[in-house]
Amino acid sequence: MKIAIVGAGIIGVTTAYELTADGHEVTVFERHGAAALETSFANAGVVAPGYVTPWAAPGMPGKVARYLFSRHAPVRVCWPLATHEVRWMMRWHRACELDTYLANRARLQRLAFYSRARLAQITAQLQLEYDRAQGYLVLLRSDKDRKLVQPGLQVLRDAGVKFQEIDGDQARAVEPALNPDTDFAGAIHLPEDEVGNCRQFALLLKNQAQALGARFEFNCSVAPLDPAQPTLLRITHGDDAAPATQRFDAVVVCSGMGSAHLLKPVGLPIPLAAVHGYSISAPIREPLNAPRSGVMDDRYKVAISRLGNRVRVAGSAEIGGEPSHRRPGAIQTLYKVLHDWFPGAAQLANTGAAVQEWKGARPMLPDGPPVLGATGVPGVWINIGHGSSGWALACGSARVVADLMTAQAPAIDIEGLGVERLVL
Repeated sequence: MKIAIVGAGIIGVTTAYELTADGHEVTVFERHGAAALETSFANAGVVAPGYVTPWAAPGMPGKVARYLFSRHAPVRVCWPLATHEVRWMMRWHRACELDTYLANRARLQRLAFYSRARLAQITAQLQLEYDRAQGYLVLLRSDKDRKLVQPGLQVLRDAGVKFQEIDGDQARAVEPALNPDTDFAGAIHLPEDEVGNCRQFALLLKNQAQALGARFEFNCSVAPLDPAQPTLLRITHGDDAAPATQRFDAVVVCSGMGSAHLLKPVGLPIPLAAVHGYSISAPIREPLNAPRSGVMDDRYKVAISRLGNRVRVAGSAEIGGEPSHRRPGAIQTLYKVLHDWFPGAAQLANTGAAVQEWKGARPMLPDGPPVLGATGVPGVWINIGHGSSGWALACGSARVVADLMTAQAPAIDIEGLGVERLVL
């Protein structure tokens, strides 16, 4: 088939690779000048399937309300809220019911474990070399935090995840650079999880897809789909005034927050909202003072990742507000958590080093899982709504979509991952 993919983030690139490897003629359209420049650019890099759970969970509305008065809140509602964000939050609130949460958690984790296996397979098969490190340590600051995490540990047991509850001394053996002046109650060690540089992987896989024949067209925008001819794309390159048209056998929409705009004319009102996250990335000052792999501060929901010769600190989930505004408090929380656990690990701004501060929009559906596959509109397919777990879900989602497009049975149960979930 002649297939168009709209979007060259980690989701679009993995989808392009799978479809090209299957023998299709693939063209990818991206509005930026390179791949993976939005949500995929500077995320935490964590691949921990057991921790991929919906934001819509029992008790979460109460937590969000309490966080309004917290200086270092991991989740925050900001003003102003757009009308579509208010509607999104109403649907999110309904999805926090226990039965809905349990169903969506199971869907996410099936996909996440499959995706980790597919990521490992692709990396080994293609001999891709990108910044990555094995192991993940969830740090628990107090006995209260240890008690609060117990229901989550049962989820890991039920999923067959290999982990250990360890004390502070054992945690320091796993991560020797942990600050000796920061007391904590213990940790959860997940030796089979990992961290990796999402953008590096995306660029390497883009090159592999191109070697197989995929075409990538950058600096071009795709107009909303025409309901009369949904696979006839109207594409504007650069500053060209008039769009060109190209016809395809199929179109796969992987364009993050832009997906809802593209799909609305063909009768698909996708309820996406931008839940923003932040990160800082800095060169390592002294390797012995830096983490060996990935660490999560469970109280503040901030991840600290070792990515080659850099440290990345990422966290926050923020809905509403001005997209271009970087909230100083969110950045300050990242610096605080880094200093609490690994002081002196990174060359920070006050040393004259180049520190990258980033804010990115995660395209999230109100109930959690992405939507994959056919839309009911002839020739139109989707791979969207991965939220903060795009890196952890990308390789599996792409393989599922590629299988569905050739009428092959996916390797996992995809119940609840189709667009029909949004209209039930």
